[in-house]
Amino acid sequence: MRFRGDSGLTQPAVTQADVQAAFCAVLCDEWARAGVTDAIVSPGSRSTPMVVALHAEERIRVTVVLDERSSGFVALGASLAGRRPVIAVTTSGTAAVEMHPAVVEASQAGVALIVVTADRPPELHDVGAPQTVDQHGLFGSTTRWAFDPGVADLASAATWRSVASRCVVEAVKGAGPVHLNLPFREPLLGSASSVGLPSGRPGGKAWHALDEDLATGAPAGVVGRLKATLSSRQGDGARRAAGAVSGLAGRGLIVAGEGAVSDDAERDAILDGAERLGWPVLADPRSGLRVRHPFVVAAADQLLRCPQVSSLVPEVVLRLGAPWASKVLGSWLAGLDDAIPQVLVDERGRWLDPDRKAWQVLAASPSAVVTALADGAGRGATKTRGTWASYWRHADDAAGRVLESLLGKDGELAFSEPAIARATLASLPDGGILFVSSSMPVRDVEWFAAARSGVTVLSNRGANGIDGVLSSALGVALGCGGRPVVALVGDLAFLYDAGALLWAARRDVNLSVLAVDNDGGGIFSFLPYARAMPPERFESYWGTPHDVDLATLAGAYGVPSERIADRVSLERYLDGAGSNSGVRIGVVGSNRLANVADHDRIADDIRRALATLAGSVS
Repeated sequence: MRFRGDSGLTQPAVTQADVQAAFCAVLCDEWARAGVTDAIVSPGSRSTPMVVALHAEERIRVTVVLDERSSGFVALGASLAGRRPVIAVTTSGTAAVEMHPAVVEASQAGVALIVVTADRPPELHDVGAPQTVDQHGLFGSTTRWAFDPGVADLASAATWRSVASRCVVEAVKGAGPVHLNLPFREPLLGSASSVGLPSGRPGGKAWHALDEDLATGAPAGVVGRLKATLSSRQGDGARRAAGAVSGLAGRGLIVAGEGAVSDDAERDAILDGAERLGWPVLADPRSGLRVRHPFVVAAADQLLRCPQVSSLVPEVVLRLGAPWASKVLGSWLAGLDDAIPQVLVDERGRWLDPDRKAWQVLAASPSAVVTALADGAGRGATKTRGTWASYWRHADDAAGRVLESLLGKDGELAFSEPAIARATLASLPDGGILFVSSSMPVRDVEWFAAARSGVTVLSNRGANGIDGVLSSALGVALGCGGRPVVALVGDLAFLYDAGALLWAARRDVNLSVLAVDNDGGGIFSFLPYARAMPPERFESYWGTPHDVDLATLAGAYGVPSERIADRVSLERYLDGAGSNSGVRIGVVGSNRLANVADHDRIADDIRRALATLAGSVS
């Protein structure tokens, strides 16, 4: 049959394969209209109609990744970097199941992803047909929307554009993954041109409009509502906090994590508001706020290991975005008296409060909330040495001097794991992206990296796993528009996802991977049971030395690699991050026990430096 506009069938019947081809062509056209630019495809038979349609759609770039587990994370990384939904396509059966880890991460990290799984038609289910599993609701509650339209037929053609467009709307609006399960019947190759396609909206517009301004701004009367909440609490702490919000120069604190800002304008608004309030900003590198500024505190984790700082008591805490990886900071916030208000602000309305300390959770723009609070509070007196804000400033400066002395290129710990993390962020060219693995790398960057502007720090911290790290880094490099990308990973994360290096040498990306190899699970060496049990038992179950040469492994995949033996060669490798073309691997050897000692040495030296810090908090 053939369409005339959106209605009116004028041609004789066409084949099922032609209808499927037309259906997929409509989906691809609608996705392109909605701004989708990338699709990650894993090879398979049942997904042929969709792959053929994507190949024909010139507005969508198609990247082939052999392994579905890897392809899901490549798509996630590309979406994370490009800030637009990316399509991930698999064939049926366990190939679709392999997407689940990436879907979980996308769900918990708030990353828009469109997962398209091909499926067998209904008549092949429950009869032992190969590569057939129940794919309805495959990803459970992790998706923002899941839909199976059934085998395409002309009777439902008027819905095709709506289905495709809704995928994008649901992924963006819900900041997470959607799942489109598409059963296809054989034969799988047809001709879309044999079926007149339903017309789209005039002017190339998407079928369903998506509000371009998703920011919720500052809720109406946010300052008044916060004051009312604070005033409703009993105790001096609540009354002092209410006074701080209403205009007094109180001891407020802003704790900023991932999701606090999305651009420089929002960053500047928060910093301006913090200065007017007189509230220091403890800034995670992923927040976009760890820049050089009088009110930005970079070394919060290290400072809160010192009794001089951990004994400080704020009167109100404004938490922006996701929690830090730092258990020290998290425990300090959780240990504050319940009379001290903690208000969580997240633009996507995520309930990011594992310790359940938040008085309020606001789905609002963090920059708009800070600005509204500052507008309602006036300027606090923060210029003298004895004030709350200036004490944090002096403490952070003192910690920064210790860190630079120990971890700088001439320091005693210049080639330690903390120094590698600090040097990696510092060396990125302006406009560069650091993608950092979970486990120790993200903590080392958070704890030891100095403040700087001009870079973006990304990480898979939704589910906090170390699977899919190399794939995600490749996706970031694919989706970032050619910006230089450095991935800082541990050896186990590298090994878990080494398959991502297949065909990596062919990718037209700028990606430098720095793998810190301490021959096992380095983070476990920091836990109490590392010292509480016999070393051989700890090594068997937690340390798990692998004895794999990562550089040789990378070479087996055709990816150029080098072993980095000292600080000079490290800096030379990092200096090349802005100019290399393609993927390259640098491997740095480390020792797990020495790494624990290095962390302890840094904390001890900062404690001693702060013990002599002059001044007090007024």
